[in-house]
Amino acid sequence: MTGSTTSPAPLRVGTRPSALAMAQAGMLAERIRATGRPAELVPVSTPGDRSSAPVVELGVGVFVSALRDALAAGEVDVAVHSYKDLPTAPDPRLTLAAVPSREDPRDALVARDGRVLGELPAGSTVGTGSPRRAAQLEALGLGLQVVPIRGNVDTRIGKVRSGELDAVVLAAAGLRRLGRVDEASELLDPLQMLPAPAQGALAVECRAGGPGSTDHELERFLTTALDDVMARAAVTAERAVLATLEAGCSAPIGALADVVSDLDDDGRAVDRLSLRAVVGTADGGLLRASATGDMDDAEKLGSALAAELLDMGADTLPAASPLAAERLENRWIGSSE
Repeated sequence: MTGSTTSPAPLRVGTRPSALAMAQAGMLAERIRATGRPAELVPVSTPGDRSSAPVVELGVGVFVSALRDALAAGEVDVAVHSYKDLPTAPDPRLTLAAVPSREDPRDALVARDGRVLGELPAGSTVGTGSPRRAAQLEALGLGLQVVPIRGNVDTRIGKVRSGELDAVVLAAAGLRRLGRVDEASELLDPLQMLPAPAQGALAVECRAGGPGSTDHELERFLTTALDDVMARAAVTAERAVLATLEAGCSAPIGALADVVSDLDDDGRAVDRLSLRAVVGTADGGLLRASATGDMDDAEKLGSALAAELLDMGADTLPAASPLAAERLENRWIGSSE
C-alpha cells in the first residue's frame, strides 16, 4: 500500500474586490505559487468600496480596516494593500512582512486626443480625487480647471472618453498592473508632479507572532519570497515624511525616494537614497525640499526632511483656511490607486 502526502492548505491572500486590487494581489499570489506553495485570493469588501462618500468623512484607513480585521481574525492569512492607503500608525496585531518590487510611482495623464499636459488649453477640465495632484496641477500655472472625481479606472477614464472631462490624472502603477498604460497620454515627470508617498508600492501584511510561531514562520517566508530591500527603504523614507508632517499640517503632501549610486569616503560604490518632498500651501503655493542619506537610515532621512519643511512653514498651513477646508473636507473625495 502506497503512502500519500497531504498538500498544504492554500495561503488565503486577502484583497479588496476592485479589479485593480485583485490584479495586483493576483500577481503576488503567482509569486507565492512559484515557490511551490499554493495560494488563493479572498476578496474582502471595505467601507471605502461600499461608500461614495468623501474619504475624509469615512476616516483614515478606509480602504484597509476591514482587510486588517479579517487578517487579525484569521479569515485570511495574508493581506495585500496599496501601500499609500495604509495609515502611518502601525497596527500592533500585524507585521509588514514584505514590500515587493515597486511599480512605476509616477502619475499618469489620460487626455482627450492624446494631448500631453502642456498641450491642454487654459480652462481645460482635469479630474482627480487627490488634493496632492490638484495642488501641483494648479501650481503649474497652466490655467486648468481641476475637478474632483472618484471611482475606479474605468469610471475615471470613461469621463474623458465621453467628453465630460478633458483629462484625468491617476497612478501609472494602476494602469500598468491592469495592462492599460498605453491609454496614458503622458507619464508625468516627478519634477512636475511628485507622487504620493509609497505610490506604486504594495504592502504585504501577516499576523504578528513570536519566534517559532506559525505566524513568525509565515512572515519569514513572505519576506524571503516577496520583499525588495530597495523598495522598502524608499517607501520607508517617503512614509516618514508623511508621518512627521501629519502631526504638523494638513496640506497635500508628495514624496519620492530614488536609490542612487554614490561613493563612500573610501571611494567604494554604495547605494544611497535621494529623497524629494513637496507640501501644498493654503494659498496655492508649494514648499519643496530634498535630501540624500544612507539606505539604513531611511526613516531618519524622511523625518529630517519633513522637519525641514516644517521649519519652512508647513506647520503654519491651517486646515481651517478657506482653500484647505474646501479641498480636504468638501470637494476632494479621495481615491486609492
